[in-house]
Amino acid sequence: MYSTSDFRKGLKIEFKGDPYIITEFLHVKPGKGGAFVRTKLKNMITGRVLDETFRSGEKVDRPDLEEKNVQYLYLDQDGYCFMDNETYEQIFLSQEQVGEARFFLQENINVNLLLYQGRPIGLDLPTTVDLSVVESEPGIKGDTATGATKAAKMETGLVVQVPLFINEGDVLKIDTRTGSYIERAKN
Repeated sequence: MYSTSDFRKGLKIEFKGDPYIITEFLHVKPGKGGAFVRTKLKNMITGRVLDETFRSGEKVDRPDLEEKNVQYLYLDQDGYCFMDNETYEQIFLSQEQVGEARFFLQENINVNLLLYQGRPIGLDLPTTVDLSVVESEPGIKGDTATGATKAAKMETGLVVQVPLFINEGDVLKIDTRTGSYIERAKN
C-alpha cells in the first residue's frame, strides 16, 4: 500500500478498482484543519482523468501490474505486433491500447508492456528515442541564437517544434514524455 506521502508524478496506484497513474499532485496544508493532497489521476485503461482529493496519511493500494520486456516488430491490419523477449511469443495490441506511444515506436525498439491482471493495457517507453526528420523547411545556416523554431515531421508521423538549423535527414533525440526536441542525436 502507498500513503499520500509516497505520491509523486508517475506513481501507479489502484483506485476504485482500476489502475491509475498520478499526473499531478499538490500537498496542501491549510491554516485550519488537516492537510490533504490534491491529485489528477489518469485511468490507465480508459484514459479518463479524475481530480481527486486525499486526506493526508490516507492509504491507497498498489495495482496488480506486471511489466514484460517486449520488442516492437511491425504494424498490420491486426494491430501493433510485439514479441516477448523471453518466450518469443507474439502479442498484438490495438491502436487504442498503444495510444500516443505509436509516435515513438520504431521497428526493433525494446519497450515494457504493462499488464493489468494478465491483460495488456499499455506501454512504458524509454525516456528518449532517436527519430529521423522526413519533412521540414530548409535549414538556415548559422541561425542558432534566436531561439526561433519550425515544425518538423518525424519518420513516425510525430510533428515536433525544432530549431531553424535542423534539416531533413537529421536524426534527433526526442523526449517520449513530452514529445519535444532535445538535441541532435550523436552518431
